[in-house]
Amino acid sequence: MEISLPPPCPTPYQALPGGTLPSSVAPTQERIMQSPFDGEPFTHSLALVLANRLVACAVALSLSLYHGHPLAPQAPLTSFAAVSLSNVAATFCQYEALRHVSFAAQTLGKCAKMLPVMLWGRVMLGKRYAARDAARAAAVTLGCAAFVGANRAGAVSPAAAGLSSAATNHASTPWGLTLMAAYLTVDGFTSTFQARLFALHAPTLPNQVLYVAATSALLALAGLVAKGELRPALAFFAAHPRALGAAALLALAATAGQLFITHAIRRHGALLVAAAMTTRQFLSILLSGLLFGHSFSAQQYAAACVVFGALYHKTLDTRPRTSRTSEAILAGKSDAAADSGIEGTACAPSRPRDGRHGATK
Repeated sequence: MEISLPPPCPTPYQALPGGTLPSSVAPTQERIMQSPFDGEPFTHSLALVLANRLVACAVALSLSLYHGHPLAPQAPLTSFAAVSLSNVAATFCQYEALRHVSFAAQTLGKCAKMLPVMLWGRVMLGKRYAARDAARAAAVTLGCAAFVGANRAGAVSPAAAGLSSAATNHASTPWGLTLMAAYLTVDGFTSTFQARLFALHAPTLPNQVLYVAATSALLALAGLVAKGELRPALAFFAAHPRALGAAALLALAATAGQLFITHAIRRHGALLVAAAMTTRQFLSILLSGLLFGHSFSAQQYAAACVVFGALYHKTLDTRPRTSRTSEAILAGKSDAAADSGIEGTACAPSRPRDGRHGATK
């Protein structure tokens, strides 16, 4: 059975600035996970997940109170819990992978999320995608692979922002690639299940964020306690204020950026926002190169042109689709969504809610 999502709204180009907004956050993520603080590496990925979810929860609660939205859950708690569980797992894999793969290799994985999301959409929602959408997704993935595959060995400045040699010459390991594969698989499920949740229950954005983020925070806290990492993580932040500041910046910027992204997805459709998200990934690579001394070859710039060409061809493609639902959720959620716990949904016209959900102002 195919679940129909609301159509995207017009004037899509406003989505691009919001999608590229969090680009400056990626080097902070790289700095935390790959660079020691006073000689001591940060190894508590779930602590970052917890911090990000707490910030997202506080923002959602503030928005709900400000707009007078009901605080009661507007979808089954089991549905929110399913999204939260997969979201925490995906975010943990994302952060943990940075300890075992290069930043560019992880960025490749994030750009390649289109294909697994398409597969999950087909399996879970019965989606049918136009052949040109599948071709563009393949072009994006191949372009990203060419970009990373052409990386110059040893092209890192030894004075790269005070990073250690182990961090600046980070090589991808089999375990790191396994974590990235797990991230792609679980991340694709999260965004697809979230689209299904919105299609069936249509919760308001603050309500959706509040319950997903709150449940995710509880799961992350339980994981820290079970692994015996809660006290060591707090002690690390107390001993290294720069790490605490970087974690706070990551949480705040990820949440703020995803508010723009989710608004754009609601108004303009997920596939368009995929262009903004992948643009963000390449901007992150370029910014990382400027800050940490990475350099790029002519082949890498050519590969970037292939990716941008495929994405913006989609943005400019106004031909009728064979199926209205071929656009839905191809983008998946961005890594900012993973960071903040805020998931994207498609555009829906405003309408009064029934008695179960309360009135929406």
